[in-house]
Order: sequence, then C-alpha cells, then structure tokens
Amino acid sequence: MELFSVDKGKCDLCGLCAADCPGFVIAMGGDDGFPSLAQGGEERCIKCGHCVAICPGGAFNHRMMDARQCHEIDKALMPSAQSVEHLLKSRRSIRAYKDAPLDRRALEKLLDIASYAPSGHNSQPVSWIVISGREELKSLGDMVAGWMRSAAKENPALDSTMKLSMVADAWSIGVDVIMRGAPHLVVAHAPRLYGPLGHEGCLIALSYLELAAYSLGAGACWAGYFEMAAVGCQPLRQALNIPEGNRPYGAMMLGWPKYKYSRIPMRKEADVQWK
Repeated sequence: MELFSVDKGKCDLCGLCAADCPGFVIAMGGDDGFPSLAQGGEERCIKCGHCVAICPGGAFNHRMMDARQCHEIDKALMPSAQSVEHLLKSRRSIRAYKDAPLDRRALEKLLDIASYAPSGHNSQPVSWIVISGREELKSLGDMVAGWMRSAAKENPALDSTMKLSMVADAWSIGVDVIMRGAPHLVVAHAPRLYGPLGHEGCLIALSYLELAAYSLGAGACWAGYFEMAAVGCQPLRQALNIPEGNRPYGAMMLGWPKYKYSRIPMRKEADVQWK
C-alpha cells in the first residue's frame, strides 16, 4: 500500500501538505502536478498526520489515517486566549478527594485526550497503568513507605531534602501524604530504549491528563513519592506489572476534588534572560 494517496478531484494543488511536512516527505510539481512521494520520503515519514490535518479540502489520505477518520477542527469550540490563561492559572494540585471514584468512561476520556500530547519524533511512547480503589492504592502506599524508610537510611541527604522518614512515619499512623486518599492512580511508562523521548513523552502526556481532568471538573496531583519509589523499588515495579524493558516516568493521583477554590494564588514573576 502506498504511503499516501491524493483525491485529485478534491486537491487544488495548494501545496500546503508539502510545505508543512516536517520530514520533506512530499514533493510537488511531478508529472501531473499533484503531491507525490519524495525520494526516500517513506523512510523519513514520522506519521504525524500534518499532511492530512492541513489539507483544506480533505483530499490527502495517509496510510495510517484517512481524512474521513480525522475530525474537522471546530473553530466555535476553540477557547479564547483569555480562557486558556484562566484555565492554566486557576488549576490546582488536588490533595483531598471525594469518596466517589471517576467512572470508567471519564477515565477513558482523559487518557484519550492525553494521547494527543506531543512526543519527540512522534514516537508516541507512552503506556498507562490505572489503579483504582483505595485499598489497592493503600497496598501500594505501604510498599512506597517501606522503600522510603530504606532509602532514608541509605541516603541521609535525600532524606533531609525529601523528608522521606517523616512521610513514612506519618503513613504509619494513618496520615496519607503519599496517595492523599485518591481513588485512582495513573502511572505513565515507556520503553527504556526511547531514552529522553520516553521520559519527556510521559511528562507531557501527564500534564495533558492533569489539565484535561481539571477541564472536566476532576482533579489531579503529581504522585512524586510514588514515582521515586517506582524507580528505586523492584517489588513495586513488579506489583505494577510494568513490562520488561519499560520504565515508569511519572504518576498522578486522580479523583473528584473534595474542596473548591475561589481565587488564583500569586506566583513569583518569571525569571527570564532576554538576548
């Protein structure tokens, strides 16, 4: 099957597909003037879909995606710059959750949105593990607390910085500063062979997930202690059943916020060097 096809009845020869292709996969001005595959283009294609997305007439179809499968952008649904600014500034890290969990459809919606996060070379390296239920999360939290006690003894400097022993002691008396009583925990992992692309891809996807959760009325918080333990604790990684060759690169607590916020707190001014 060819890498792409062009509906010549719809194509107006605008050349946008070729001009915007990041891999210079598409050539214009061939025998019939329509877009064609550039020499060596298939090897350079990263399957990003720019060619399909940019075609105003829906004439361009990639082997991985037909134009009819790709929803048209609805300008009426696009938020204003002011709306986006308000969303980003009013987002809060949620550390207190209602008892009611998110339903499966809401979780699937959030993960679908997060799958549209950018990734280096369009590698799309992120895989997800979703753990639900406070008993399940408590069991994992016990493993995290155990790792924290060991790590505190082995690395006093880390203990001093991250308060590992303090958090573990709090956990032992029922003060949950590891899972925060969340009904869900979402773990992002990627193949180690992707290197930085996997790490960065997971972090960006989790950021998308957090913002998407807020937009749906849910709340999230980065599970930093859990992430540290998942990297350093083999039994925890085994409990998560992370595939061989993959590494956890981030985790996020998720649920319905117990409290509502009324104002946007202040932040320090951006530290910028203009050159």
